[in-house]
Amino acid sequence: MSSRIIPVQPFDYVVFGATGDLTKRKLIPALYYRFMDGQFDETSRIIGVSRSKLSNVDFQNAARDSITQFVEKEYQDNEVITRFVKIFSYIVNDVSNPAGWGDLKKALRDDPKVIRAFYLAVAPDLFEPIAEQLSKTKVYRRDARVVIEKPLGHDLASSMEINDGVAKIFKEDQVYRIDHYLGKETVQNLLALRFANTMFEPIWNSAHIDHVQLTVAESVGAGTRGYYDESGALRDMIQNHMLQLLCLVAMEPPASDDADALRDEKLKVLRSLKPITNGDVAKYTVRGQYKGVSSETTSVASYQDELPEDKKGSRTETFVALKAEVENWRWAGVPFYFRTGKRMATRVSEICIQFKPIPHSIFDHAEGAPKANKLIIRLQPDEGVKLLMMIKDPGPGGMRLREVPLNLSFAKTFTERTPEAYERLLLDVIRGSQTLFMRRDELEAAWKWVDPIREAWERSSDAPQSYVAGSWGPSGSHALIERDGRTWHEDED
Repeated sequence: MSSRIIPVQPFDYVVFGATGDLTKRKLIPALYYRFMDGQFDETSRIIGVSRSKLSNVDFQNAARDSITQFVEKEYQDNEVITRFVKIFSYIVNDVSNPAGWGDLKKALRDDPKVIRAFYLAVAPDLFEPIAEQLSKTKVYRRDARVVIEKPLGHDLASSMEINDGVAKIFKEDQVYRIDHYLGKETVQNLLALRFANTMFEPIWNSAHIDHVQLTVAESVGAGTRGYYDESGALRDMIQNHMLQLLCLVAMEPPASDDADALRDEKLKVLRSLKPITNGDVAKYTVRGQYKGVSSETTSVASYQDELPEDKKGSRTETFVALKAEVENWRWAGVPFYFRTGKRMATRVSEICIQFKPIPHSIFDHAEGAPKANKLIIRLQPDEGVKLLMMIKDPGPGGMRLREVPLNLSFAKTFTERTPEAYERLLLDVIRGSQTLFMRRDELEAAWKWVDPIREAWERSSDAPQSYVAGSWGPSGSHALIERDGRTWHEDED
């Protein structure tokens, strides 16, 4: 079984910040895979813009190096790579200097059939100046698209300021706020699981679901990345990625798969979140920071040890656990537990739907009590869906109940390569499909819910709880869920 490749219209993709890490690690490899699969060809072009003084050949060689380093070896075809890098060109331009914009205007094709897209892989404070120059130099078109990367602010006010700057030139239907989590295959399969199967939607509510767990754990540390200390786990993961996952789990069925129909329902979820404010913050949230570990076999630095001298003593959280509630008819009384952190026991992103126990067991004399069903949606690694259910253990000698998984592994079921998130999202921009991108009102609703938590932490004299690198987080995260008579899913494995 092979996936159907649908070609896109020819395009001019302008990448600001073309020499940056995001372009090298994610954008160029993603575009190469799509080119290799025939989703676009030499009628499209990729135009890099940056301050570094490079020639077209230099940029093409950099693209080739990116493919060599970040594309799987089995997909590195020299003939395809040579054809691909020929569509690359480069313009030296300091975005704050009006002098370089004429070269960009000359490089773009004045053809309405050629899609014009701008990817702003730069700091958010450059979004508005770039948008203004695109307009002043008549590079902007009403049918053009602009892609903006997070972080989109550090709170609601700064987020609104950034979006206001972009909105001076680009209309909302032209703006693509990228969240790579929404491009993951399993995230989209959550929609298919819910709305393309009759067995789940009738029981997808508080009558049958006990609680939901959302975990995004990373085994790596924050390292020396300066931006992380300015954001922390709450802003970096909860405010965007994890709240978007919550929306897909909790939203009502949209009227169609139209982008705005879907995003309208996600917005309703965000606006239904019970606020966590003042005294509730200490009760329903936990923040942590990893400490180092040293033994004969391993040595891992603490977060504090990784920081530069001027950052020592930082209270930035590398771990967050919290309990949320969606106050509507479908989810009344169902808690949603979030957990995310650096230097965790393993790298895993998953959603665990814990169903309620059966109302009455007829197996009083059976060996092994019935366990409530669980649906586990694994986003990474080893993408798949697993349903834990009870069966009779085979063999004579009475009734012995046993929990077994019905396991759908994407890698084993689908033989073709699963596209990375950026592959899908980059060409969704060209297709004009905003389904997997955040609308502005969604972003602002998420900030409105997160800001009171962040502000309460800043006012508090309590430091983040410490946890050992390689563990599942601080003890407070276990207490958060265990005082409700529940446990984190990994604790049971």
